Amino acid sequence: MLKKPMRLEHKLDLSILVVFLSVYALFFIGNPGVFSRFDIYYSFMSTIPFIAILALSVTLVVVLGMMDLSFPSVLAFSAWVFGAVFTATGNMPLAVIACLAVGTACGFINSILVVHIGVPSLVATIGSMFFWRGAVNMVAQGRGISLVGAMDRTLFTVFVGRIGGVIPAQFIWMVLAGLFFGTLLKRHRFGTHLLFVGDNEQSAAMMGINVKLVKTIAFMQVGAAAAFVGILSTLEVTYFWPSQGQGYLMSALAAVFVGGTSVFGGMGTMLGTFLGALLIGSLEAGIISSGLSGFWIQFIYGLLIMISVSTYATMMRKRG
Repeated sequence: MLKKPMRLEHKLDLSILVVFLSVYALFFIGNPGVFSRFDIYYSFMSTIPFIAILALSVTLVVVLGMMDLSFPSVLAFSAWVFGAVFTATGNMPLAVIACLAVGTACGFINSILVVHIGVPSLVATIGSMFFWRGAVNMVAQGRGISLVGAMDRTLFTVFVGRIGGVIPAQFIWMVLAGLFFGTLLKRHRFGTHLLFVGDNEQSAAMMGINVKLVKTIAFMQVGAAAAFVGILSTLEVTYFWPSQGQGYLMSALAAVFVGGTSVFGGMGTMLGTFLGALLIGSLEAGIISSGLSGFWIQFIYGLLIMISVSTYATMMRKRG
């Protein structure tokens, strides 16, 4: 049953790889002085992991044929918890645990709305997006939290330190996340259950798959991933601010869809999402360094998403 979409996934992976290499070639041709220097890639290794980890996590929900738009707000609220707990106690392990617990709980609340109450995932997560953003604005009162005192802690080095003084630790976390989510989706029973539920929920239930549990775990892991990125992004700049995470929604979703994950559910490719995140994360710098105005950025984001979704729909129609 899964052989057909697997072959299609390989085609999509190859397509996004070709697009990725082609775009980078254009960037290099457009401004070789910028893209032949290590500085630009160091910047990418520092910032793209935030988008990539979120996109990899959200892919699991999209594979179910569902959507989660609340993760930027969950990121901000969890990051506030991290900053507040660390400021109050000076205990970073406790702050990390509290942050991850809150993020996971936010994801669980989403699952209650969607799985048990029956609210469409798009509507439910739009509501929770506004709810958690409003919550963080209320508790933070528009004020940020300085985390300069965390710089001498071991966990700071583990999360965002510089390996050999060159490689940002968050880049390693991104690679590990890619391996984890890729293995989970393609080599683990839970990933198989995700694909079956996304392809045909009724058939999956008849096969004995606990559909509600699969969906619940999918939403909870998005909350946990958002909290984790909240920790990374906060420590990277040693500061929390209430609007944190707002710029990640479009970028992460663009990475998912450009990477070839079906908006209809039942198929996803973590390699595609990973490459999509690298592409989307470097697009802004590439556009500007190539001499185009920054006004082109959102236009190109939207164009890439429309082309990707249309291409997938066309391929499915031809094979169907």
